[in-house]
Amino acid sequence: MKVKPGHLLFVSIPLAVIAHQLQWNQTAVFLLAALGTIPAASLMGQATEELAARSGPGIGGLLNVTFGNAPELIIALFALQAGLLEVVKASLAGSIISNVLLVLGASMLAGGLSKHSRNGSQQFSRITASSQSGMLMLATVALLMPAIHSMVTGTGIPKVGQVQSPSSDMQTLTLIICGVLLLVYLAGLFFALVTHSKLFNPEEGLSSDGWTAGKAALVLALAGGLVALMSEILVGSIEKTAHQAGLSQFFIGAVVVALVGNAAEHWVAVAAARKQQMDLAVNIAIGSAAQIALFVVPVLFLASWVIGPGPMNLVFNGYELAALSLAAIVSAGVSAKGESTWFEGLQMVAVYLVVAACFAIA
Repeated sequence: MKVKPGHLLFVSIPLAVIAHQLQWNQTAVFLLAALGTIPAASLMGQATEELAARSGPGIGGLLNVTFGNAPELIIALFALQAGLLEVVKASLAGSIISNVLLVLGASMLAGGLSKHSRNGSQQFSRITASSQSGMLMLATVALLMPAIHSMVTGTGIPKVGQVQSPSSDMQTLTLIICGVLLLVYLAGLFFALVTHSKLFNPEEGLSSDGWTAGKAALVLALAGGLVALMSEILVGSIEKTAHQAGLSQFFIGAVVVALVGNAAEHWVAVAAARKQQMDLAVNIAIGSAAQIALFVVPVLFLASWVIGPGPMNLVFNGYELAALSLAAIVSAGVSAKGESTWFEGLQMVAVYLVVAACFAIA
């Protein structure tokens, strides 16, 4: 098996378990669990690629989009079960903006500075990128409407650290929005994997180590279990870590948890861009953000009726709304050009750093 950079962090997994059982300092437990999540997610992604490479274009593409954001979903489900609603919503907004600004920006930067680049720029398909950014824009509009309804009716949007219980009208609106988002997500799968499958080639850029389907399935199940274990330890230490480190749960969810859940995808996107596979990098970055907005968000809000302390309010705070809007605008602007430069990538990374700093002092 080819060793990937993230796999070198596997030692963090047993250390996190030991630290948790021996009740070490909670900040240390949190950091070890965060580091342990990265190789587990990386292994999960590698197993998915192996299955996808052997399942044909349709099934392969479905596997990639299904398991692409599994680590983020697993972490959020544990946070939801623990009643950390602010962490859940912050991680969703943080994952979307980190994919669009940080991952895509770093990919443009790395690809533009690569020795394979022509004059520091790269080209990619505007059709596929516009399709992904269009879905993200639609989802963003849908997620903004509850906040607009809340402001018009006088309830207002929540402040950082404030958890609002949804009214009966908001619960109805939430169910409608979740249903619409899931329908658009399914339609997007049909578009990408059936009617326009030639434009969305899931096999492009996928590496293979020659695993059998059985081995890949076994590794996927094992990696999923490791992600779940690390997620449970990570979520269990968030509250005390936030207090000890002097950070808000909002910042931990929007920046730290979001980056940890996406770390494996981040590496793959940047590596693809350096190899001049910018279509793959754009698809990973914007496509992952769109999947979170269209699939992960409604699944978590529907799950809150079952495993959470109560139905979760679909109204995001001002920072989260700004982040979602910014991600949609930037993705639309980037995808419309079909070309990127290293300087544009640097600018996007700089904007992410500014947003993260703002989240830190919120």
